[in-house]
Amino acid sequence: MRIDLLRSSTKSLPQQISETFAQRITSGLLQPGSKLPSVRGLASSLKVSQVTVSKAYADLETRGHIVCSQGKGCYVAERQRNLPDTSAGWQDSYDDYLPRAQLWRNFNYSEVKYPFHLAAIHSSLLPLEPIGATMAALVQEEPELMASYGNFQGDQELREVMRRHLQSRGIAIGSNDLMITSGSQQGIDLVARTFVGPGDTVYLEAPSYTGAIDVFAGRGAEMIFVPMDEQGMRVDRLTAMCDRRPPKLIYTNPTFQNPSGATMSITRRQRLLELARSYRCLIVEDDPFSDLYFHQPPPPSIKSMDGAGHVVYMKSFSKVLAPGCRIACVAAEGNILSRLIAAKSSSDLGSPLLTQRAVLPFIDRRYEAYAAKLRTALRLRKEAAAMLLKQYAPAGVSWTLPEGGLNLWLQLPQSPGIDKLHALADQDGISFLPGDVCYAGDTPSRHIRLCYSQLTQKDMERGLRQFLHLLDRHLRSIRQ
Repeated sequence: MRIDLLRSSTKSLPQQISETFAQRITSGLLQPGSKLPSVRGLASSLKVSQVTVSKAYADLETRGHIVCSQGKGCYVAERQRNLPDTSAGWQDSYDDYLPRAQLWRNFNYSEVKYPFHLAAIHSSLLPLEPIGATMAALVQEEPELMASYGNFQGDQELREVMRRHLQSRGIAIGSNDLMITSGSQQGIDLVARTFVGPGDTVYLEAPSYTGAIDVFAGRGAEMIFVPMDEQGMRVDRLTAMCDRRPPKLIYTNPTFQNPSGATMSITRRQRLLELARSYRCLIVEDDPFSDLYFHQPPPPSIKSMDGAGHVVYMKSFSKVLAPGCRIACVAAEGNILSRLIAAKSSSDLGSPLLTQRAVLPFIDRRYEAYAAKLRTALRLRKEAAAMLLKQYAPAGVSWTLPEGGLNLWLQLPQSPGIDKLHALADQDGISFLPGDVCYAGDTPSRHIRLCYSQLTQKDMERGLRQFLHLLDRHLRSIRQ
Protein backbone atom coordinates (compact mmCIF):
# COMPACT_ATOMS: atom_id res chain seq x y z
CA MET A 1 0.00 0.00 0.00
CA ARG A 2 1.04 3.61 -0.49
CA ILE A 3 0.63 6.35 2.10
CA ASP A 4 0.80 9.99 1.05
CA LEU A 5 1.82 12.03 4.08
CA LEU A 6 0.89 15.70 4.18
CA ARG A 7 3.59 17.66 5.94
CA SER A 8 1.31 20.72 6.03
CA SER A 9 -1.56 18.83 7.67
CA THR A 10 -2.91 19.76 11.08
CA LYS A 11 -2.50 16.08 11.98
CA SER A 12 0.89 14.77 13.10
CA LEU A 13 2.74 12.27 10.93
CA PRO A 14 2.21 9.38 13.38
CA GLN A 15 -1.50 10.22 13.46
CA GLN A 16 -1.73 10.21 9.65
CA ILE A 17 0.01 6.82 9.46
CA SER A 18 -2.13 5.36 12.23
CA GLU A 19 -5.39 6.61 10.72
CA THR A 20 -4.50 5.29 7.26
CA PHE A 21 -3.87 1.79 8.58
CA ALA A 22 -6.94 1.96 10.85
CA GLN A 23 -9.21 2.87 7.95
CA ARG A 24 -7.84 0.08 5.79
CA ILE A 25 -8.27 -2.41 8.61
CA THR A 26 -11.83 -1.42 9.53
CA SER A 27 -12.97 -1.36 5.90
CA GLY A 28 -11.56 -4.82 5.17
CA LEU A 29 -8.67 -3.90 2.89
CA LEU A 30 -6.27 -5.39 5.43
CA GLN A 31 -7.42 -8.77 6.69
CA PRO A 32 -6.92 -10.23 10.19
CA GLY A 33 -3.51 -11.83 10.39
CA SER A 34 -1.98 -9.64 7.67
CA LYS A 35 1.53 -8.56 8.53
CA LEU A 36 2.30 -4.86 8.56
CA PRO A 37 5.57 -3.51 7.10
CA SER A 38 8.51 -3.49 9.49
CA VAL A 39 9.15 -0.25 11.35
CA ARG A 40 12.45 0.21 9.53
CA GLY A 41 11.00 -0.63 6.12
CA LEU A 42 7.97 1.67 6.46
CA ALA A 43 10.11 4.50 7.84
CA SER A 44 12.42 4.19 4.83
CA SER A 45 9.61 4.14 2.27
CA LEU A 46 7.80 7.10 3.86
CA LYS A 47 11.05 9.01 4.51
CA VAL A 48 10.24 9.49 8.19
CA SER A 49 12.03 8.44 11.36
CA GLN A 50 11.55 5.01 12.90
CA VAL A 51 10.27 6.78 16.01
CA THR A 52 7.39 8.22 13.92
CA VAL A 53 6.38 4.77 12.69
CA SER A 54 6.78 3.26 16.16
CA LYS A 55 4.39 5.87 17.58
CA ALA A 56 1.85 5.09 14.87
CA TYR A 57 2.06 1.34 15.51
CA ALA A 58 1.80 1.88 19.27
CA ASP A 59 -1.37 3.89 18.73
CA LEU A 60 -2.84 1.17 16.51
CA GLU A 61 -2.04 -1.47 19.12
CA THR A 62 -3.55 0.60 21.92
CA ARG A 63 -6.80 0.86 19.96
CA GLY A 64 -6.87 -2.88 19.30
CA HIS A 65 -6.29 -2.77 15.55
CA ILE A 66 -2.97 -4.65 15.58
CA VAL A 67 -0.93 -6.93 17.80
CA CYS A 68 2.85 -6.64 17.94
CA SER A 69 5.32 -9.26 19.04
CA GLN A 70 9.00 -8.65 19.75
CA GLY A 71 11.06 -10.19 16.97
CA LYS A 72 8.02 -11.28 14.94
CA GLY A 73 6.49 -7.99 13.85
CA CYS A 74 3.01 -6.45 13.87
CA TYR A 75 -0.15 -8.11 12.56
CA VAL A 76 -3.75 -7.07 12.02
CA ALA A 77 -5.78 -8.19 15.03
CA GLU A 78 -8.75 -10.51 14.83
CA ARG A 79 -12.02 -8.57 14.63
CA GLN A 80 -15.64 -9.36 15.27
CA ARG A 81 -17.05 -7.95 12.03
CA ASN A 82 -17.40 -10.46 9.22
CA LEU A 83 -15.42 -9.49 6.15
CA PRO A 84 -14.64 -11.37 2.95
CA ASP A 85 -11.33 -13.17 2.78
CA THR A 86 -9.26 -11.39 0.16
CA SER A 87 -5.82 -12.72 1.06
CA ALA A 88 -3.90 -14.31 -1.81
CA GLY A 89 -0.22 -14.58 -1.05
CA TRP A 90 1.81 -12.15 -3.14
CA GLN A 91 -1.24 -9.89 -3.61
CA ASP A 92 -1.08 -8.72 0.01
CA SER A 93 2.20 -6.90 -0.63
CA TYR A 94 1.16 -5.43 -4.00
CA ASP A 95 0.94 -1.62 -3.61
CA ASP A 96 -2.37 0.18 -4.02
CA TYR A 97 -3.64 3.69 -3.47
CA LEU A 98 -6.85 2.92 -1.56
CA PRO A 99 -6.84 4.62 1.85
CA ARG A 100 -10.24 3.18 2.86
CA ALA A 101 -13.28 1.39 1.42
CA GLN A 102 -16.07 1.70 3.97
CA LEU A 103 -18.82 1.84 1.34
CA TRP A 104 -17.68 -1.51 -0.09
CA ARG A 105 -17.57 -3.00 3.42
CA ASN A 106 -21.09 -1.80 4.22
CA PHE A 107 -22.62 -3.62 1.25
CA ASN A 108 -21.25 -6.95 2.46
CA TYR A 109 -24.19 -7.25 4.85
CA SER A 110 -26.89 -7.13 2.18
CA GLU A 111 -27.88 -10.79 2.62
CA VAL A 112 -28.93 -10.56 6.27
CA LYS A 113 -32.58 -11.02 7.18
CA TYR A 114 -33.07 -7.49 8.48
CA PRO A 115 -30.73 -5.15 6.52
CA PHE A 116 -31.14 -1.86 8.38
CA HIS A 117 -27.65 -0.73 7.29
CA LEU A 118 -28.51 0.13 3.69
CA ALA A 119 -30.24 3.44 2.85
CA ALA A 120 -32.60 2.07 0.23
CA ILE A 121 -36.30 1.63 -0.56
CA HIS A 122 -38.02 -1.75 -0.65
CA SER A 123 -38.67 -3.01 -4.15
CA SER A 124 -42.44 -3.17 -3.58
CA LEU A 125 -42.52 0.63 -3.33
CA LEU A 126 -40.49 1.24 -6.50
CA PRO A 127 -41.95 1.63 -10.04
CA LEU A 128 -40.03 -1.35 -11.34
CA GLU A 129 -42.83 -2.75 -13.52
CA PRO A 130 -43.47 0.35 -15.67
CA ILE A 131 -39.76 1.07 -16.03
CA GLY A 132 -39.10 -2.60 -16.81
CA ALA A 133 -41.90 -2.61 -19.40
CA THR A 134 -40.40 0.44 -21.07
CA MET A 135 -36.99 -1.19 -21.13
CA ALA A 136 -38.40 -4.42 -22.62
CA ALA A 137 -40.20 -2.46 -25.32
CA LEU A 138 -37.03 -0.55 -26.15
CA VAL A 139 -35.07 -3.80 -26.50
CA GLN A 140 -37.73 -5.17 -28.83
CA GLU A 141 -38.44 -2.05 -30.87
CA GLU A 142 -35.08 -0.24 -30.80
CA PRO A 143 -32.40 -2.93 -30.29
CA GLU A 144 -29.87 -0.59 -31.88
CA LEU A 145 -29.79 1.27 -28.55
CA MET A 146 -27.68 -1.59 -27.20
CA ALA A 147 -25.19 -1.06 -30.03
CA SER A 148 -24.86 2.68 -29.47
CA TYR A 149 -22.54 4.68 -27.28
CA GLY A 150 -24.49 7.42 -25.58
CA ASN A 151 -23.53 11.07 -25.62
CA PHE A 152 -20.81 11.65 -23.02
CA GLN A 153 -22.98 14.36 -21.49
CA GLY A 154 -26.10 12.18 -21.51
CA ASP A 155 -29.13 11.70 -23.72
CA GLN A 156 -30.41 15.09 -24.92
CA GLU A 157 -34.08 14.24 -24.43
CA LEU A 158 -33.49 12.98 -20.89
CA ARG A 159 -31.50 16.12 -20.06
CA GLU A 160 -34.44 18.22 -21.24
CA VAL A 161 -36.77 16.23 -18.96
CA MET A 162 -34.30 16.72 -16.11
CA ARG A 163 -34.15 20.45 -16.86
CA ARG A 164 -37.91 20.77 -16.51
CA HIS A 165 -37.83 18.71 -13.34
CA LEU A 166 -35.21 20.97 -11.77
CA GLN A 167 -36.93 24.12 -13.02
CA SER A 168 -40.10 23.09 -11.16
CA ARG A 169 -37.95 23.07 -8.03
CA GLY A 170 -36.54 26.53 -8.53
CA ILE A 171 -33.31 25.64 -10.35
CA ALA A 172 -33.20 27.68 -13.56
CA ILE A 173 -30.68 25.93 -15.78
CA GLY A 174 -30.44 24.84 -19.40
CA SER A 175 -30.28 21.25 -20.60
CA ASN A 176 -26.75 21.94 -21.86
CA ASP A 177 -25.78 22.65 -18.24
CA LEU A 178 -26.68 19.11 -17.20
CA MET A 179 -24.77 15.84 -17.33
CA ILE A 180 -26.19 12.37 -16.75
CA THR A 181 -24.11 10.16 -14.45
CA SER A 182 -24.27 6.60 -13.20
CA GLY A 183 -25.72 7.66 -9.87
CA SER A 184 -24.60 10.58 -7.73
CA GLN A 185 -21.68 8.46 -6.49
CA GLN A 186 -20.09 8.80 -9.91
CA GLY A 187 -20.82 12.52 -9.84
CA ILE A 188 -18.97 12.92 -6.55
CA ASP A 189 -16.07 10.88 -7.90
CA LEU A 190 -15.85 12.98 -11.08
CA VAL A 191 -15.79 16.23 -9.11
CA ALA A 192 -13.08 14.87 -6.82
CA ARG A 193 -10.93 13.50 -9.66
CA THR A 194 -11.26 16.76 -11.56
CA PHE A 195 -10.83 19.37 -8.83
CA VAL A 196 -9.33 17.76 -5.70
CA GLY A 197 -5.72 16.70 -5.25
CA PRO A 198 -3.42 15.68 -2.39
CA GLY A 199 -3.48 18.20 0.42
CA ASP A 200 -6.49 20.18 -0.86
CA THR A 201 -8.89 21.14 1.90
CA VAL A 202 -12.37 19.63 1.68
CA TYR A 203 -15.00 20.50 4.26
CA LEU A 204 -17.81 18.06 5.07
CA GLU A 205 -20.57 17.76 7.63
CA ALA A 206 -19.83 15.73 10.75
CA PRO A 207 -21.07 13.05 10.27
CA SER A 208 -21.12 12.69 6.50
CA TYR A 209 -21.97 10.26 3.70
CA THR A 210 -19.55 7.32 3.73
CA GLY A 211 -19.24 7.15 -0.06
CA ALA A 212 -18.13 10.78 -0.29
CA ILE A 213 -15.53 10.30 2.43
CA ASP A 214 -14.11 7.30 0.56
CA VAL A 215 -13.82 9.35 -2.63
CA PHE A 216 -12.11 12.36 -1.05
CA ALA A 217 -9.80 10.13 0.98
CA GLY A 218 -8.78 8.46 -2.27
CA ARG A 219 -7.72 11.84 -3.65
CA GLY A 220 -5.51 12.51 -0.64
CA ALA A 221 -7.63 15.45 0.47
CA GLU A 222 -7.30 17.07 3.86
CA MET A 223 -10.84 16.45 5.09
CA ILE A 224 -12.12 18.71 7.85
CA PHE A 225 -15.46 17.92 9.46
CA VAL A 226 -17.85 20.66 10.50
CA PRO A 227 -20.17 20.11 13.49
CA MET A 228 -23.92 19.94 12.92
CA ASP A 229 -27.05 20.69 14.91
CA GLU A 230 -30.76 20.36 14.14
CA GLN A 231 -30.40 23.04 11.42
CA GLY A 232 -27.60 21.26 9.63
CA MET A 233 -23.99 22.26 9.17
CA ARG A 234 -22.79 24.93 11.60
CA VAL A 235 -21.82 27.52 9.01
CA ASP A 236 -20.59 29.86 11.76
CA ARG A 237 -18.04 27.22 12.77
CA LEU A 238 -17.18 26.59 9.12
CA THR A 239 -16.47 30.30 8.62
CA ALA A 240 -13.95 30.29 11.45
CA MET A 241 -12.33 27.13 10.09
CA CYS A 242 -12.02 28.63 6.61
CA ASP A 243 -10.12 31.59 8.03
CA ARG A 244 -7.42 29.14 9.09
CA ARG A 245 -7.62 26.77 6.11
CA PRO A 246 -9.30 28.14 2.96
CA PRO A 247 -11.49 25.52 1.24
CA LYS A 248 -10.97 24.01 -2.18
CA LEU A 249 -14.38 22.39 -1.96
CA ILE A 250 -17.31 22.09 0.45
CA TYR A 251 -19.41 18.92 0.30
CA THR A 252 -22.90 19.01 1.77
CA ASN A 253 -26.01 16.84 1.81
CA PRO A 254 -28.27 19.62 3.15
CA THR A 255 -31.73 18.03 2.92
CA PHE A 256 -32.59 15.06 5.18
CA GLN A 257 -28.89 14.55 5.52
CA ASN A 258 -27.35 11.11 5.32
CA PRO A 259 -26.84 9.82 8.00
CA SER A 260 -28.23 12.30 10.56
CA GLY A 261 -31.53 13.23 8.85
CA ALA A 262 -30.99 16.94 9.64
CA THR A 263 -32.05 19.65 7.16
CA MET A 264 -30.03 22.83 6.69
CA SER A 265 -32.01 26.01 7.26
CA ILE A 266 -32.53 28.53 4.46
CA THR A 267 -30.39 31.08 6.33
CA ARG A 268 -27.45 28.71 6.54
CA ARG A 269 -27.81 27.77 2.88
CA GLN A 270 -27.53 31.43 1.96
CA ARG A 271 -24.52 31.93 4.23
CA LEU A 272 -22.81 28.85 2.85
CA LEU A 273 -23.19 30.19 -0.68
CA GLU A 274 -21.82 33.57 0.41
CA LEU A 275 -18.83 31.77 1.92
CA ALA A 276 -18.16 29.92 -1.34
CA ARG A 277 -18.29 33.21 -3.23
CA SER A 278 -15.83 34.87 -0.86
CA TYR A 279 -13.35 32.00 -1.12
CA ARG A 280 -14.02 31.33 -4.82
CA CYS A 281 -14.56 27.64 -4.17
CA LEU A 282 -17.05 24.97 -5.16
CA ILE A 283 -19.96 23.59 -3.17
CA VAL A 284 -21.02 20.05 -4.02
CA GLU A 285 -24.72 19.85 -3.14
CA ASP A 286 -25.72 16.20 -2.98
CA ASP A 287 -29.52 15.92 -3.12
CA PRO A 288 -30.96 12.38 -3.19
CA PHE A 289 -33.77 12.91 -0.68
CA SER A 290 -35.45 16.32 -1.12
CA ASP A 291 -38.53 14.81 -2.80
CA LEU A 292 -39.05 12.47 0.17
CA TYR A 293 -40.50 15.00 2.63
CA PHE A 294 -43.27 13.93 4.99
CA HIS A 295 -45.17 17.17 5.59
CA GLN A 296 -43.77 20.42 4.17
CA PRO A 297 -41.31 20.70 1.25
CA PRO A 298 -37.76 21.45 2.42
CA PRO A 299 -36.05 24.82 1.88
CA PRO A 300 -34.96 25.68 -1.68
CA SER A 301 -31.74 24.07 -2.85
CA ILE A 302 -28.50 26.00 -2.58
CA LYS A 303 -28.23 25.70 -6.37
CA SER A 304 -31.49 27.61 -6.81
CA MET A 305 -29.78 30.64 -5.21
CA ASP A 306 -26.51 30.29 -7.13
CA GLY A 307 -25.96 32.97 -9.75
CA ALA A 308 -22.22 32.58 -10.29
CA GLY A 309 -21.72 28.84 -10.79
CA HIS A 310 -20.27 28.00 -7.39
CA VAL A 311 -22.60 25.04 -6.82
CA VAL A 312 -22.27 21.64 -8.48
CA TYR A 313 -25.71 20.16 -7.85
CA MET A 314 -26.38 16.41 -7.93
CA LYS A 315 -29.87 14.97 -8.15
CA SER A 316 -30.07 11.19 -7.88
CA PHE A 317 -33.03 9.22 -9.21
CA SER A 318 -31.48 5.84 -8.43
CA LYS A 319 -32.83 5.36 -4.92
CA VAL A 320 -36.36 6.55 -5.67
CA LEU A 321 -36.89 4.82 -9.05
CA ALA A 322 -34.64 1.86 -9.81
CA PRO A 323 -31.23 1.54 -8.13
CA GLY A 324 -30.08 -0.88 -10.83
CA CYS A 325 -30.49 1.78 -13.52
CA ARG A 326 -27.98 4.12 -11.80
CA ILE A 327 -29.38 7.44 -13.03
CA ALA A 328 -28.53 10.88 -11.68
CA CYS A 329 -27.96 14.31 -13.14
CA VAL A 330 -25.25 16.85 -12.35
CA ALA A 331 -25.99 20.55 -12.84
CA ALA A 332 -23.07 22.95 -13.31
CA GLU A 333 -22.14 25.81 -15.60
CA GLY A 334 -19.39 26.85 -17.94
CA ASN A 335 -15.92 25.40 -17.77
CA ILE A 336 -16.71 23.56 -14.55
CA LEU A 337 -19.18 21.33 -16.40
CA SER A 338 -16.93 21.03 -19.46
CA ARG A 339 -14.15 19.60 -17.34
CA LEU A 340 -16.55 17.20 -15.62
CA ILE A 341 -17.77 15.95 -19.00
CA ALA A 342 -14.16 15.43 -20.06
CA ALA A 343 -13.54 13.43 -16.88
CA LYS A 344 -16.62 11.29 -17.49
CA SER A 345 -15.64 10.58 -21.07
CA SER A 346 -12.38 9.04 -19.88
CA SER A 347 -14.16 7.22 -17.07
CA ASP A 348 -16.88 5.27 -18.87
CA LEU A 349 -17.48 6.71 -22.38
CA GLY A 350 -20.95 7.84 -21.25
CA SER A 351 -23.79 6.31 -19.23
CA PRO A 352 -25.74 3.44 -20.88
CA LEU A 353 -28.27 4.82 -23.35
CA LEU A 354 -30.76 2.01 -22.76
CA THR A 355 -31.25 2.76 -19.06
CA GLN A 356 -31.48 6.50 -19.74
CA ARG A 357 -34.29 5.96 -22.22
CA ALA A 358 -35.99 3.45 -19.90
CA VAL A 359 -36.50 5.95 -17.06
CA LEU A 360 -37.21 8.95 -19.29
CA PRO A 361 -40.99 8.57 -19.81
CA PHE A 362 -41.62 7.79 -16.15
CA ILE A 363 -39.76 10.87 -14.92
CA ASP A 364 -41.45 12.98 -17.59
CA ARG A 365 -45.07 11.95 -17.03
CA ARG A 366 -45.51 9.94 -13.84
CA TYR A 367 -42.86 10.98 -11.35
CA GLU A 368 -44.77 13.64 -9.39
CA ALA A 369 -47.81 11.45 -8.65
CA TYR A 370 -45.54 8.53 -7.77
CA ALA A 371 -43.40 10.67 -5.45
CA ALA A 372 -46.51 11.80 -3.55
CA LYS A 373 -47.55 8.18 -2.90
CA LEU A 374 -44.00 7.22 -1.95
CA ARG A 375 -43.85 10.02 0.61
CA THR A 376 -46.98 8.68 2.27
CA ALA A 377 -45.62 5.13 2.40
CA LEU A 378 -42.30 6.27 3.85
CA ARG A 379 -44.00 8.51 6.42
CA LEU A 380 -46.05 5.56 7.66
CA ARG A 381 -42.89 3.47 8.01
CA LYS A 382 -41.14 6.27 9.87
CA GLU A 383 -44.08 6.70 12.24
CA ALA A 384 -44.17 2.95 12.91
CA ALA A 385 -40.44 2.97 13.64
CA ALA A 386 -40.84 5.99 15.93
CA MET A 387 -43.56 4.21 17.90
CA LEU A 388 -41.34 1.17 18.37
CA LEU A 389 -38.43 3.34 19.52
CA LYS A 390 -40.63 5.07 22.04
CA GLN A 391 -41.88 1.74 23.34
CA TYR A 392 -38.74 -0.43 23.30
CA ALA A 393 -35.61 1.75 23.11
CA PRO A 394 -33.42 1.26 26.21
CA ALA A 395 -32.84 4.08 28.68
CA GLY A 396 -30.08 6.42 27.54
CA VAL A 397 -30.73 5.94 23.82
CA SER A 398 -31.83 9.11 22.03
CA TRP A 399 -32.84 10.04 18.49
CA THR A 400 -34.29 12.84 16.41
CA LEU A 401 -37.11 12.01 14.04
CA PRO A 402 -36.38 13.26 10.51
CA GLU A 403 -38.88 15.27 8.45
CA GLY A 404 -38.04 13.18 5.39
CA GLY A 405 -35.59 10.72 3.90
CA LEU A 406 -34.91 7.11 4.81
CA ASN A 407 -32.94 6.92 8.04
CA LEU A 408 -32.97 7.13 11.82
CA TRP A 409 -29.84 8.32 13.61
CA LEU A 410 -29.56 6.89 17.12
CA GLN A 411 -27.19 8.01 19.85
CA LEU A 412 -26.23 5.35 22.39
CA PRO A 413 -24.94 5.88 25.94
CA GLN A 414 -21.26 6.30 26.75
CA SER A 415 -18.98 3.34 25.93
CA PRO A 416 -21.64 1.51 23.93
CA GLY A 417 -19.37 -1.29 22.64
CA ILE A 418 -20.65 -0.93 19.07
CA ASP A 419 -18.25 -3.52 17.62
CA LYS A 420 -19.62 -6.16 19.98
CA LEU A 421 -23.20 -5.02 19.29
CA HIS A 422 -22.51 -5.31 15.56
CA ALA A 423 -21.32 -8.90 15.97
CA LEU A 424 -24.32 -9.84 18.15
CA ALA A 425 -26.73 -8.28 15.66
CA ASP A 426 -25.07 -10.15 12.80
CA GLN A 427 -25.66 -13.43 14.63
CA ASP A 428 -29.35 -12.50 14.78
CA GLY A 429 -29.49 -11.65 11.08
CA ILE A 430 -29.63 -7.90 11.72
CA SER A 431 -27.35 -5.22 10.29
CA PHE A 432 -26.92 -1.51 11.01
CA LEU A 433 -24.47 1.21 9.99
CA PRO A 434 -21.95 2.11 12.73
CA GLY A 435 -21.51 5.86 13.04
CA ASP A 436 -17.71 5.70 12.95
CA VAL A 437 -17.72 5.00 9.19
CA CYS A 438 -19.34 8.42 8.68
CA TYR A 439 -16.11 10.17 9.68
CA ALA A 440 -12.56 10.08 8.34
CA GLY A 441 -9.75 8.65 10.37
CA ASP A 442 -10.64 6.34 13.20
CA THR A 443 -13.12 8.61 14.98
CA PRO A 444 -15.08 6.75 17.67
CA SER A 445 -18.82 7.31 17.54
CA ARG A 446 -21.75 6.51 19.81
CA HIS A 447 -24.19 6.68 16.89
CA ILE A 448 -25.74 4.10 14.61
CA ARG A 449 -27.90 4.55 11.50
CA LEU A 450 -31.02 2.48 10.90
CA CYS A 451 -32.93 2.58 7.62
CA TYR A 452 -36.68 2.02 7.98
CA SER A 453 -37.48 1.79 4.25
CA GLN A 454 -35.40 -1.16 3.04
CA LEU A 455 -37.90 -3.78 4.28
CA THR A 456 -41.63 -4.34 4.07
CA GLN A 457 -43.36 -2.53 6.92
CA LYS A 458 -44.16 -5.80 8.69
CA ASP A 459 -40.54 -7.02 8.46
CA MET A 460 -39.24 -3.60 9.46
CA GLU A 461 -41.36 -3.62 12.61
CA ARG A 462 -40.42 -7.20 13.46
CA GLY A 463 -36.71 -6.62 12.85
CA LEU A 464 -36.57 -3.29 14.69
CA ARG A 465 -38.35 -4.73 17.73
CA GLN A 466 -35.88 -7.62 17.75
CA PHE A 467 -32.93 -5.24 17.44
CA LEU A 468 -34.12 -2.99 20.26
CA HIS A 469 -34.47 -6.00 22.56
CA LEU A 470 -30.95 -7.03 21.58
CA LEU A 471 -29.68 -3.49 22.19
CA ASP A 472 -31.27 -3.46 25.63
CA ARG A 473 -29.60 -6.75 26.61
CA HIS A 474 -26.27 -5.51 25.24
CA LEU A 475 -26.34 -2.22 27.14
CA ARG A 476 -27.33 -4.00 30.34
CA SER A 477 -24.40 -6.40 29.96
CA ILE A 478 -21.78 -3.66 29.58
CA ARG A 479 -23.12 -1.75 32.59
CA GLN A 480 -22.56 -4.76 34.83
